[in-house]
Formats: sequence, C-alpha cells, structure tokens
Amino acid sequence: MNMPLIETKNLKKYFKTTQGDLHAVDNVNLTIQRGQTLGVVGESGCGKTTLGRTIIRLTEATDGEILYEGKNILNYNFKEMREMRKKMQIIFQDPYASLNPRMTVGEIIAEPIKVCKTITNKNELEDKINELMEVVGLANRLINSYPHELDGGRRQRIGIARALALDPTFIVADEPVSALDVSIQAQILNLLMDLQEERGFTYMFITHDLSVVKHISDEIMVMYLG
Repeated sequence: MNMPLIETKNLKKYFKTTQGDLHAVDNVNLTIQRGQTLGVVGESGCGKTTLGRTIIRLTEATDGEILYEGKNILNYNFKEMREMRKKMQIIFQDPYASLNPRMTVGEIIAEPIKVCKTITNKNELEDKINELMEVVGLANRLINSYPHELDGGRRQRIGIARALALDPTFIVADEPVSALDVSIQAQILNLLMDLQEERGFTYMFITHDLSVVKHISDEIMVMYLG
C-alpha cells in the first residue's frame, strides 16, 4: 500500500478554560492518500475546523503526530516549517473576513509569493498572478479591484487563487461554500474538483453538509465532540 500523503496519530488539541481543558481534537487518527479528498463532516463546534488548522500547524497540537510523507512535521523548526507551508495551504470559510480589505485582488494573490520569495522577478510575478486568476475563473480586469467591490463567489475564488499561489500539494478547504449562495456553491465545488483533476491536489474538505461531502469526497470521516 502506498504511503499516505497525510497521516495523524493520536492527535490532540486541548484549550484551557476556566472549567478545565476543552478537548477540541481528541486522539484523532486519519490518513489521506495523495490526490484524494477526505471529507470531514460534523455539527458546529465538533472540532473539525480546529483539526484542519492543527494539521497544517496554524494551531499548535497538544500531543500526537502529524505525518507528511511519513515525516512528523511537529518536530520541524521554524525554517523547516516555513518550507512546509509552501506544500500545505488553507481555503477559509468566510471569503470576506479572510481577505485584507486594503489590498487589491492582485496584491492578495501575490502576497504568499512575496513572503516566501518563490518569484522575485516583477514580470514573472505579474504573469503568475494573471495565470492564477485565469485558473480560478477571475477576469483579469478585476486585478486592481478590492474585496468589498466583489460578490462572495468572486471573493472565494480569490481565496482559492491565493491558496494555489505556492503550488501546494495539500489543501485544507474549511467549509469553503457554506457562506455562499446556493447558486454559487456548485460552481466553487466544481472548480475545486477540476483543479484536483488537473493538478493532483490532496484535499481535506471540512463541512457540516452531508450532500456536499458526498459530492466531493473519496472518503468521509465524521467528527463528534473532538
């Protein structure tokens, strides 16, 4: 059997409260094969978003292991993790709150590239931004627009383009369509599936909607109280 791209072993994330520890993620074991989608479904507050954020180390784990191609990334130092972040990205639930309102579409998409310095030539960077906008279905004329000038579907496409900017292999999609109109949801789901087919992405798709998770997932995991 092939080595999974992502694996967790007894993963825990506890938060301190005045009543004691809140077990947001409690001894979670999972595997995600390269190029596949694991759907994580559960009611609000069950810990699914915390699980996704913990796997890519936006939130630090309390205990356990997170393996990327067999290597425990919890042992990585800052420099090693900075390199790993190029391979692991996230699409956030709220396409408005996750975008800087003072930045244009082009600036938002370019930000991770500039931070990680994967492209330093100005013309090459402009070409990359235009390519990413085309890939996610955004018209080039929107490059100097601001998030508040766009509808929810276009904002989420910006978030997807930003997640793709560093050419990752693993993407956590945290309820990426729940804040969108029903008419737009299918477009975004189809875009994500098309991108996976074209580029071989591995997804963890987080949702509370069973009909959505059945539509996009190869395997489904149900979370309840961590």
